[in-house]
Amino acid sequence: MIKLEKLNGTMVVLNAELIESIEAAPDTVINLATGNRYLVKNSVDEVIALVVAYKTKVYSERKCVDPLEGFGKKQLPAG
Repeated sequence: MIKLEKLNGTMVVLNAELIESIEAAPDTVINLATGNRYLVKNSVDEVIALVVAYKTKVYSERKCVDPLEGFGKKQLPAG
């Protein structure tokens, strides 16, 4: 989640994973995968920096997971 400031000065917290596009027209418009749009005071570069910082934090804390762990072929007994 990232904190942004709406045009009226209130804070909004957005799920960074849902951001599809960011426009500078002249205010910053954030389009989400849900179809919602947000106009914010933050610049496009600020929003990008917040998303990068969020993803760096979230994904750096994850352990590398082997998706095949536990699904390997088992040896059949000879005979």
